[in-house]
Amino acid sequence: MDKFVVRGGNPLLGSIKVSGAKNSALPCMAAAILTEDEVVLENIPQVRDIETERRLLASMGAEVELGYGRAQHRTRIKCGVLSDPVAKYEIVKTMRASSLVLGPLIARTGIARVAMPGGCAIGGRPIDLHIKGLEAMGATITQEHGYLEARTNRLRGAHIVFDKITVTGTEDLLMAATLAEGETVFENCAREPEVTDLAALLTAMGAEIEGAGTSTMHVQGVTKLHGARHRINPDRIEAGTFLLAGAITGGDLNVDGLNPAHLGSLLGKLEQAGVRLDIGTDCVRVRSGGSLQATDISTEEYPGFPTDMQAQFMALATQAQGTTTVTENIFENRFMHVGELNRMGAHIAVNGRTATIRGKSELQSAAVMCSDLRASASLVLAALVADGETILDRVYHLDRGYERFEEKLRSVGAQIRRMGDVFAKK
Repeated sequence: MDKFVVRGGNPLLGSIKVSGAKNSALPCMAAAILTEDEVVLENIPQVRDIETERRLLASMGAEVELGYGRAQHRTRIKCGVLSDPVAKYEIVKTMRASSLVLGPLIARTGIARVAMPGGCAIGGRPIDLHIKGLEAMGATITQEHGYLEARTNRLRGAHIVFDKITVTGTEDLLMAATLAEGETVFENCAREPEVTDLAALLTAMGAEIEGAGTSTMHVQGVTKLHGARHRINPDRIEAGTFLLAGAITGGDLNVDGLNPAHLGSLLGKLEQAGVRLDIGTDCVRVRSGGSLQATDISTEEYPGFPTDMQAQFMALATQAQGTTTVTENIFENRFMHVGELNRMGAHIAVNGRTATIRGKSELQSAAVMCSDLRASASLVLAALVADGETILDRVYHLDRGYERFEEKLRSVGAQIRRMGDVFAKK
C-alpha cells in the first residue's frame, strides 16, 4: 500500500497546472450512455475514479478508449449496444458516483440495475432523492440483494422539487429528463460548476435545457441524442488545494489553467487570512503576505464555501494567528482528519459540526493515516510545514481524485516522494 514521505520547510515556488475536474468528468462519462453515437471528452484527469468509470461502462458493453501519449487526457466513448445495463457492485464499490448511471440507463434502455452506493468515510450519500425523482417520471423501482432495479416503457416529464440540494441527484435526473416525454421542471437544483458542465455536454448532444447554473431548470425531452465533443472544466478543488499549499508554505506559487469564477468563496477567505492574490483570467498567483490571520468558514452549497475544501483550509488555519471556527454543514462526519492533525501538534477541538482551531501551532512530523480524499490532501499540506519527515499511509485515497499530486508538488520545490507501487504505472 502506497505511502507519501514529506519533509517540511520548503516554500513552494513556481507554477502548477490544474487538471480536469474528476467531479465533472464522471457524470459526463455517464452521459455517453444516452446516445449510441461517439462522445469525445477532453481534459480528462488521469485518476483512479476515471479508470473505475471506464471499467463500469465497458462492463455494460460500451467501447471506451482512454487516451495515451499526446492524447492522454482524452477519452472516446461509444455506447452503441448496452448488452448488460448493470452497475456491478464489484466495480462500483470503490466509487461513490455509481448512482450517476441510473438515470441515463433507464432513459436509454428502459431498464437499469445499479448496486446501491455504500456509505462513505465522510458520511452517507443517500439515493432516495434519485429514486423519488425517477418514480415521479414514471419509473418502477424495486430494491433487492443490494441492487436497485428500475423499469419503464419511457420516462415522462414531471415537476420535481428537490427536498434538499443534491449535486449527484440533480445530475442523474437531468440526464434522465433529456430523453423523457414532455417537459421536466426541476426546482432547488444544485448550481455547482460540475452541473453546468454536464448541461453543456448534454446541450451539445442535442438536449434542450434552460436554466443550468440556477436553482430552476427546464428540460424539454427529445427522442434521441447524438454524439458530441466536450472539454471538461478545470478542477476547482485541485486548484484550491494548490492555492492553499502555496499560502501555508509562505511561497510564491502560480496556479494555472483554472477558472477564478469557480473559486470566489475560497479566494475571499484567503484574502481575509492575509494572503496576497493576483487573479488573472485563467490563473491565480498566491504569495505570502506575512503572518496568516484566523478566518472563520462555514461550508455551504455552491456558491458557498465548498465542503471539499474544508479539510485543507483547516490545515491552513493551524498556521494562522488566533482562533478559527470551522462549521461543516454538508456532511455529518467530515472531521476525521482532526485527530491526525492533532497528532502533528495542532490544537483542534470538535463539538458536533463545529471545529475550533487555535493557532499558530508548531507542527511536527508524525506517522499519519489518510481517511478520505480531501482529508489526505489536508495532511499533505500540514506535512509541508511540519518539522521533520512525515509519513502518510493509505494515499490511494488521493489517487482517486488528484492527478500526479506528488509530482506536481515536487516540481515547485516540495520534498515529497511516494513509497510503494506507483498508480501511474499500474
